[in-house]
Amino acid sequence: MTSNSIEIKDVSHVYKTQTGPLPVLDRLSISVPKNGFTAVVGPSGCGKSTLTRLIAGLMRPDSGSVWLFGEKVEQPRATVGMAFQNPVLLEWRTILQNVMLPLEIVGSSLTASARKERAHHLLALVGLTGFEDKRPSELSGGMRQRASLCRALVHKPEVLILDEPFGALDAFTREDLWQVMHALKKEEPFTGLLITHDLRESVFLSDQVIVLSGRPARAQYILDIPNTGARSLDDLYTPEAIMMLNDLRHQIKVAQERN
Repeated sequence: MTSNSIEIKDVSHVYKTQTGPLPVLDRLSISVPKNGFTAVVGPSGCGKSTLTRLIAGLMRPDSGSVWLFGEKVEQPRATVGMAFQNPVLLEWRTILQNVMLPLEIVGSSLTASARKERAHHLLALVGLTGFEDKRPSELSGGMRQRASLCRALVHKPEVLILDEPFGALDAFTREDLWQVMHALKKEEPFTGLLITHDLRESVFLSDQVIVLSGRPARAQYILDIPNTGARSLDDLYTPEAIMMLNDLRHQIKVAQERN
């Protein structure tokens, strides 16, 4: 049995555009250990979001293969949860009903009461107890993103894909949600893949950071984070963290120059 949850093997992908083919991934190979948390960073337009769609089974690569837990990905999988920059909560449903939506879509053996209990548990973990009956428009942006994270986890996915979920939030709310993510990681067993432009976020949340090159992207550089447990924001100001951030900034500059 593979020790990795996610295996990207020699994947290439080209988009067809009105001006001709646009290569975005070039023989990309990366792996994410089981129950690990990997951040992917790189220049804008280098194929990070394409990578998430390939892992989720929403697209197929032109060449190469994507594997989850030793099985080749060829279609969408119920064992994958996703959260995006825009929470896309349904206004005609309460927050509790929004969180439970994946259980309706993918199907669940849980009873109705067990589904509610599961959703209430997650909402409590992210600090939304008491807001279950509110509508999305009654919540702040940060609170809606917390609900979105709960929705992505409610069906206990093996893999959680986060595509810049905190990118539209202010700095204080973003840092608060970083700590929420550590609380969720402690309570919920999943393998995480984070797409982000925020280098501090990548270092704070992940066990490893993969820097993609300029388009068409390859894995240019991999940084292993020595402290893989829960962290405080003060950890971002240690000499070790500053060295890692400087290292990543240099790698991003190299990638941008390739573009």
